Amino acid sequence: MRVIGVVGLPGSGKGEFSRIAGVLDIPVVVMGDSIREYVRTSGQTLSDLSMGGEASAQLREKLGRDAIAQLTVPRVEACGTEVVIIDGIRSEAEVVLFRSHFPDFYLVGVACPDAVRLERIFCRGREDDVSSAAELMARDERERGWGLDAALAMADVTVTNDGSLEAYETAVRALLRECLEGSA
Repeated sequence: MRVIGVVGLPGSGKGEFSRIAGVLDIPVVVMGDSIREYVRTSGQTLSDLSMGGEASAQLREKLGRDAIAQLTVPRVEACGTEVVIIDGIRSEAEVVLFRSHFPDFYLVGVACPDAVRLERIFCRGREDDVSSAAELMARDERERGWGLDAALAMADVTVTNDGSLEAYETAVRALLRECLEGSA
């Protein structure tokens, strides 16, 4: 099984990467879904703070720095396909776990300027999104504290998402085509 992980700061384009993969019939496992499930079952309100702060910290305290990856592995395996995308890697510990568990693991970093990320976050309207530049900076710092910068540095390739959606989609499709052919 070839597993393609996607890592990037909030609003960088990980979700768009996954949407494009979905259009190509590649299953996508979103790591945040494990956290959302935990938040809902624990009776917390779904928000940036509950998702990224409280729930993530609780899970990492209970299971370790790779907690969300541990919860994600069974979801990936359940796909039963030759290629699966993992959306939302946040730490080097998660990358290490995925690389040890999936021998054919490939990590894609997504880079995007801060101002573009903020604009995109304001437009997407997810219930757990930030609502200001200050909140985005705080979220970035929180995620960097989990090891996001180190995970980005471990990427096998980085895609820059600073232009049009069409340009990004063209780049992602080309990358996925390479990955599917095994030449990436």
